Parts: sequence; C-alpha cells; structure tokens
Amino acid sequence: MSDIRIQDDLFEYVNHDWIESAVIPDDKPTAGGFADLAVDVEKKLMADFASMEATQEFPSEHLRNAVLLYSQIKDVKKRNRDGIRPALKEASILLKIKDMNAFNRRLPELIYGGYPLPFAIGVDADMKDTKHHCVMLSGPSVILPDASYYKPGMEQQKESMLGLWSQMASAILAKTRLSPEDQALYLEDTLKFDAIIASLVKTSEEWADYPAIYNPMKTRTVAGLLKPIKFRKLLERLFGRVPEIIVVAEPRFLKGFKELFNEENFPLYLHWAYVTCILGSTSLLSEELRNLGGTFRRALSGIAAMPVPEKFAYQIASNLFSQPVGLYYGQKYFGEEAKKDVTEMVYGIIAKYKQRLLHNDILSESTREKAILKLSKIEVKMGYPDKVEEIYDKMIVDPDKSAFENVSAISRLRVIDGLSKLDEPVDRTKWAMPGHLVNACYNPFSNDITFPAAILQAPFYSLKQTRSQNLGGIGAVIGHEISHAFDNNGARCDENGNLNNWWTKEDNKKFVQRTKAMIKEFDGIELPWGKVNGSFIVSENIADNGGMGVTLDMMHDIDGNFEEYFVNWAKVWCIKAKPEYQKLLLSVDVHAPAVLRANMQPQNFDEWYATYHVTKKDKMYLAPNKRVTIW
Repeated sequence: MSDIRIQDDLFEYVNHDWIESAVIPDDKPTAGGFADLAVDVEKKLMADFASMEATQEFPSEHLRNAVLLYSQIKDVKKRNRDGIRPALKEASILLKIKDMNAFNRRLPELIYGGYPLPFAIGVDADMKDTKHHCVMLSGPSVILPDASYYKPGMEQQKESMLGLWSQMASAILAKTRLSPEDQALYLEDTLKFDAIIASLVKTSEEWADYPAIYNPMKTRTVAGLLKPIKFRKLLERLFGRVPEIIVVAEPRFLKGFKELFNEENFPLYLHWAYVTCILGSTSLLSEELRNLGGTFRRALSGIAAMPVPEKFAYQIASNLFSQPVGLYYGQKYFGEEAKKDVTEMVYGIIAKYKQRLLHNDILSESTREKAILKLSKIEVKMGYPDKVEEIYDKMIVDPDKSAFENVSAISRLRVIDGLSKLDEPVDRTKWAMPGHLVNACYNPFSNDITFPAAILQAPFYSLKQTRSQNLGGIGAVIGHEISHAFDNNGARCDENGNLNNWWTKEDNKKFVQRTKAMIKEFDGIELPWGKVNGSFIVSENIADNGGMGVTLDMMHDIDGNFEEYFVNWAKVWCIKAKPEYQKLLLSVDVHAPAVLRANMQPQNFDEWYATYHVTKKDKMYLAPNKRVTIW
C-alpha cells in the first residue's frame, strides 16, 4: 500500500496497488473499472461464439447470422486473397461521377451506400415533438478526432496528427490503382477539403449543448443554401414527399456550405470522398490493410497492437447484431434476483430524489412540481429488452458472399430503415444500449434510463456486496443517470422529453449560477496529459454531483458504512490508461477524467469530511463557500 493518505487522494489511496501491478492489454488503451468488465464480457461472449460456431447450435436465427458473419470475418485467408479489391469495387462509383449533374443523379444511391458526402442527412425524433420524427441535417466529420484541433493555438498538434494520418493514407493509396501522381493529388485535395470542413463544423464542446442542435428551418431556405445540390428533389426521392421543415444541427455549417461544396471545389470533394471511402473500408480487407488502416487510431490512443482476428471478428459481428447479442447475454448471465434488486434500488433512488427536491433551494413551488412530475414519468430499462427490433429479422448474412459484401449490405439496410421512419411514430420502447455493453445512459428526449446487464457486476453491483458498497457503485451511477434529467441539457426537456422551458426566470437564474460554479470547480485543472475544460464536462459533473448527493442521503436512511461507500466509489473510477489516450479524452469525452470523478465530487459533501476527519490541512479539502451541490 502506498503511503498516500486517503484525505489527500482518495483515488490513489484506494487504487494504488492495483495500478502499480496492472497491465494494459496490447490492443486496448485502458485497464480497470469499465474496461476490465468489458474485457470479461468480451471473453465470455467470444467463447460462446466459438462454441456456437463449432456445434452449429444457435439460440436464435439472429445469433446464427451473427456467428456466420463472425466466421466470415475470421477467415483471414479469404480476406487476404481478396486484398483491396472489395474496397476498390465499392469506391468505383465515385470515379464514375464526372460532374455535378451526375452527382445529383446518384445522390440517393450514395446516401444508401453510406458513401462520404459533403453533408449528413438522417431521421430522428423531433426534439420539440418527441412522439414524431423529423429530417435532420448536419456536416461531415473531420479527419482528426475533433474540430477543436484545427483552432488557433493547436497548430503544432494538428500538423503532427495530420502528418501521422497522411503517412497511413499514403501507404494505403499505394495499394490502389491510382498512379503515383494521382495518389499525391488525391491526398493533397483531401487535406484541403478537410480544412474547409473543419472551419464550418462544430467542436465536441459545441455538440455537448443539446438544445443548440435544434434549429428548424424552412425547406426552401435550406435548399437555397445547399445549392448546387438539388435538395428538394433529393427529399422527394428519399421520402416520397418534401417535408416543410428541416432541423439543422449545425447552422454555421449550412450558412458556409457554398465555401465547401461548389463547382470549383467539386474535384476536391470527389478526391476526399474516394480517399475517405477506401480508408474506411480497410478493417474488412486483408490483414495487412486492416493493420495499416488502424495505425492512426492506435497512435492517437497509445494502443500497441490491433486485435487478433478472432477478437476483431467478434467485435464487428456483436456490434452489428448488438441487440440480439445483448439479449442473449442478459438472459444467460444476468439473473432475475439481481434484476429485481437493482430495479428496486432505482425506484428507491427516484423516491429519495423526490424528497430532496421538496427541500431544494433552487426551485420554486411551480418548478418543483414539474420536476417531481418529470421524475415520476422516467421509464426504467433494466438489464435487456424483452425482444429485439424488427430490422434484425431482415439482417441476413449470405454464406455465398464475403464478409465485406455482407457488412455493406447490412449497413445499407440500416440506412434505408432509418430513413423510412420519417412518417412513423417514435418507438419509445427502443433501447439506447444493448445488454452486453458496460455502460448506462439517460435519454433526455424520451425521459428514460437504461442499465444494461453488463454493468450490473462488481464493483458497480453485486448481491454479495453490502448495500453501502452498492450505493457507492451502481447506486451513484443510477443517481447520475437520473440527474441527467436536470443537468444543463436535460433541464430544458419536460416529462415527455420535449424541449420546453418549464422553469421560472428566477429559478433558472439560480440554476445557471450553480452550473457556473460547477464549471469553475473543474475548469483549468492541470493534469499530466493536459488541462481540463470545465464547460465541456459540466453536464456529466452535474450528474456525478447529483448521483453522489442522493445516494449519500440514502446512506443515512440505512445507517450505512460511509467508508465502504467512498472506497467503492473510488474503485468504480479506477483506471490505468495510456497517456496518449488520456490526452485524447480531454478533447472528445464529455466526462471528467476518472481521477477527478473519484476525487472532486466527495469534496462537495459533508459526509466526506465527517467520515475521514478531513481538515484544511488535507489536499482533499474544499472551503465551504466553494463546495457545489445542485440536486
């Protein structure tokens, strides 16, 4: 055990010995906490996939197709024989497009095929009328993990990262039929087009503001800004009609679209699309190309090696068939006793939350009543769904086709299915996460919380753990997800998930003040791998704060052991990660770094100081006037 004192560093005190001895797997960027549970789930399901493959006995037709795809992807000899040819065949459509008229003619085909486009179009729940769908428009992705890397002050990091990406792209383009001169031109044009995209699209911090995504515009206005794309004709071909309103997620991108896509830049687009298409296909090509295509991502995350073929095959198949695999996992590995126990805990936490709202000093009576109503309407999705979505019945893997062809066909099917939902009511029974995912979530636009079976294991939860340990683990996570209903995004949605301002001006003013205090508490903290952006991670910090607050309150009701609570809280956030990955997360992850999740929130609560007799002399002491509690 390290000589560190718990009053100075809860994270290090609890996790030091494990961190010292833990080894990060070569094909992963992290170990510990969530990551170790995910590895355990992966091992179980990989063994089950191998057994199903050997016996040809399957619990469902969905799993039969998943395992067949797994077998095809695992066939390295077949993938090596095919080489780059499948990707060249798929990308050949882009070489046939010579002008804007041809592009507009082929646009629906390009959308169905998932080809890189200068814009993204899809169907999702209307944020102000969540029972119905709408058409949403946004921009394409940049090469680097986030548009913030292209901003002033990031030049050195941007050039270094784009240099790594260019090396990878050059090596892959050398395998194509393009001449050396065209390879160089395509790469140069791709980087030029990417730079324009980066100047227009949102950063991760901007995307974290959910209400700012909702910008309904008249279709004729959108169509005018999207010229030379024949947008109204495209809508007619995709949906059989022209919707009156388009929800624009990135207004800045739309207003600047003509800078990106015009007759002059059209060759840049075609070259960018071709390079992006080829690079995006490498994972299902030969082992050499799979390895090449992953070099940039691995370098950014500090990953030493790509997954072995068997593991990679499982990962792709279980991702594409996520709901059937999650249903299978939940039924086999998650017991009814545990499901009943955790479900009772969820409703107990909701009840405690209601009590806390009655005494909350932010809310007036009218706002409090609406907040309690929202809590009453939260839908709980525990473990795994009763059935999978109908689309999986259509996801048939053809044994006579290659893995590349089958994945492409399934991807196309999913795009078409998603677009077909425009005139259908929103399915609120749909699960946001499959049962075998080690995670949990709250959906502000359906007001539901999802707890997949895979996260309901120690240290988060176990029937063998004490109630205090479970409250410090899964209890705080449950409280976290409930608190998202009242974070800076969730607070803008009503009990039905609609964007709707149900706050009085005075109440909102108090809430904004507390939010700013939470931002200030984290903003600018220096870690070995970079500086924390308090605004970017504020919604998750509000949720962590609420999760700890409500479960600490429950600890008093059960006369709980607060030492067990805080120790398990720290275990949950235990992580050992590559420095490159830690640095990357600061730019792309809306959660605070794990060490801060473990150490910062306890300092906001009296129970921390009482349990460990924390004083001004200790590093984990925060002056009372700086402590933040919101819910």
